[in-house]
Amino acid sequence: MAENVVQLNKSSQQDIDRKIAVIFVTDVVGFSKSMEVNEEETLRSFRACQEILDKLFEEHGGRIFNTAGDSVLAEFQSAVSAVVCANEFQKLIKERNKSVSKESQMSFRIGLNMGDVIIEGDNLYGEGVNVAARLEALSQPNGICVSKSIVDFVNKKTELLFNDLGEQKVKNTEVHAYDIADPDLKVREKNDKKLAEAAAEKITKTSKAPSVAVLPFLNLSNDPEQDFFVDGITEDIISYLSKLKTFPIISINSVLAYKDTKDPTQKIASELGVSYLVQGSIRKGGNKVRIMAKLTDAVEDTQIWSQTWDRSLDDVFEVQDEVSQKSAALISPAVITNERKKLTDREMNALSSWDEYLQAVNSYALMNAAKTTEEKLLNITKSIEHGEKATALDPNHSSAFNLLAQAHNFLIFESSVQDKRSENEKKFREFTEKAFQLDPQNPDSIMNMGFMAFFDEDKNRFTEYVNKALEVNPHHSRSLMAKGMNLLEEGKDFNAAIDAFTRAAEVDPLGEDYGETVIFFCHLGNRDWEKANQSLDREMRENNHSRYFGFKASVLAHQGKVSESKEWLLKYQKERPEIKTMDDYKSVAPDLNNEIKELMIEGMRLAGLPE
Repeated sequence: MAENVVQLNKSSQQDIDRKIAVIFVTDVVGFSKSMEVNEEETLRSFRACQEILDKLFEEHGGRIFNTAGDSVLAEFQSAVSAVVCANEFQKLIKERNKSVSKESQMSFRIGLNMGDVIIEGDNLYGEGVNVAARLEALSQPNGICVSKSIVDFVNKKTELLFNDLGEQKVKNTEVHAYDIADPDLKVREKNDKKLAEAAAEKITKTSKAPSVAVLPFLNLSNDPEQDFFVDGITEDIISYLSKLKTFPIISINSVLAYKDTKDPTQKIASELGVSYLVQGSIRKGGNKVRIMAKLTDAVEDTQIWSQTWDRSLDDVFEVQDEVSQKSAALISPAVITNERKKLTDREMNALSSWDEYLQAVNSYALMNAAKTTEEKLLNITKSIEHGEKATALDPNHSSAFNLLAQAHNFLIFESSVQDKRSENEKKFREFTEKAFQLDPQNPDSIMNMGFMAFFDEDKNRFTEYVNKALEVNPHHSRSLMAKGMNLLEEGKDFNAAIDAFTRAAEVDPLGEDYGETVIFFCHLGNRDWEKANQSLDREMRENNHSRYFGFKASVLAHQGKVSESKEWLLKYQKERPEIKTMDDYKSVAPDLNNEIKELMIEGMRLAGLPE
């Protein structure tokens, strides 16, 4: 959408190139709804309209400098050329609509502005672009809305008439706006505040999660028989991404037209109305296959993720399942991380539900990374504030409700706010039930239901929900962490627990911050003192909590390094002077399962903690 226009950071002004340019912004009215009703016909019609626009740009000197979904942003050297081009485009679209079926008809809004812009490579940013985007939002369907700077320049140079809308304030931008007169459109009143309110609402509603298209993977094997395998990978990634429901995913029927295409990524993305493209290739040699997948931000034309798999083809369907599931699981957080980075480029007082959700995700990640309780509480509070704004703007935003549930789950266990535990648990249940009602197949919804069962002390139901979440998405990070915790507490298969924790960290490296600690407990359960020590060292590089001093003393004692363990015991007791005897330590020793607790206690005894 046009709202996705970004604003450059104003630092280092001396390095910024500027110019005056005429900016043309357009997008399709009701594009998302049309895609939901009939994706293939919508994309076919959109491409037909794009061809009309491209020819007009070529004729009138327009240059496209950015596309975002169904939005097109172009610059002109001449204000007259831009106005004539916009007017001819709307006329041609009207003529086209008369000759096609109702579901093939399209309507566009256009905004034109002349103003100061910032040059960065082939792209343009700044106030001149943002004002044009606001004017596009002010425009009527099938209409053209222009700034006073345009009218002053072209008023006596064209036969067109302009209706004065007066000063309009859309979000934080004030602009003197005009409609280009059209006998088929309503004549709107000057200084009507409802126009700006409607435009602001349109901006909020149309700034949504970015769409993703998975293009047919390339068969590099010179073996046509491998086409079924290649197409199967593509279809399965689309299927698994669609199940996640985080982003709109273009269907397999719509992307098949791009099989073996050599078109540039930005052209393909523009034609499909998407912001991200997943591409890949498969090369077979003997009984081995190499599969490469990559994710491209088509708006910025930059690669943001890639991975290569080398596998044996002993079980082709197993390879297909593994690669497609894992690709889908890794693509989703990669897109969210990239969108989070773009938050700093957006106007913070013009956020949509999607933007507020990204802010909430960002604050939650900062909470995970925080070292002090004060920092954690500050960031979790911000996450909740943004999450509540996201759900207020879109009451059906299940991901935002899930994040609110996660945030309150954190607060339930946070020792410094135990006086509000009952209130936080009530909110956790409320948000969990709402998210599950909206999307019962979302693994986060399922996992939050599992934690509800955990609070009800129903271990069997908790395990059922964990398993169900992993059936929906075998690479879901939170579910893998929960499975690992189950295995750790059971104490039957510590290696399987390590595998679950490792896979969770691989999928979401910025996720929950206790990954290395639980892996330490697994090594401890295996009595692999060396690996347990290595895990502690890794954890202590990032987290110097006093509990690790005690863990270190215990493990070193088990290794037979008694003198070194005694040094760590002294450090531990210096930080925890209340721990004077074994009975004191027994009251605070990790209570994951009896075996691990007894190993920790025995290690402290060997280190010299008195009875």
